[in-house]
Amino acid sequence: MQKLNKIIRVIDANLNRAKEGLRVVEEIARFILEDRLLTESVKSIRHKIRTLSKNLIKTDLLLESRDSCGDIGKDIRADELKRKDIPDIFYANIQRVKESIRVLEEFSKIIDKNSSTGFKRMRYSLYEIEKKAVKRIAALSNSR
Repeated sequence: MQKLNKIIRVIDANLNRAKEGLRVVEEIARFILEDRLLTESVKSIRHKIRTLSKNLIKTDLLLESRDSCGDIGKDIRADELKRKDIPDIFYANIQRVKESIRVLEEFSKIIDKNSSTGFKRMRYSLYEIEKKAVKRIAALSNSR
């Protein structure tokens, strides 16, 4: 049970990280780029994460496994405080999301292979979203 609790803890941390990063990306798509389709695509992935997570592990187990105070990686690193502009915020968060989804894909294989497949499809959708957004995001830096 202890080993399963640690796996659930990894999943919980990465579910939170992915949803938080997606929210930042979604806000950039919505309020900065004002791109309805991109906003809806990101929002859709965020909602798919919620659905997959409910199928994977019950919310109460996720909460029980959480140990925010005891997390040895919770301290903010200096490089996390460096964001020079909106493109920098976008790139940092889209990378964070892709990495988290990959972790979810791997660890969910232990519990539910169908969820793992869902996370894999989601990761590839994120690659396409990133590709579509990157030119528009880069243009923000050039327009100053």
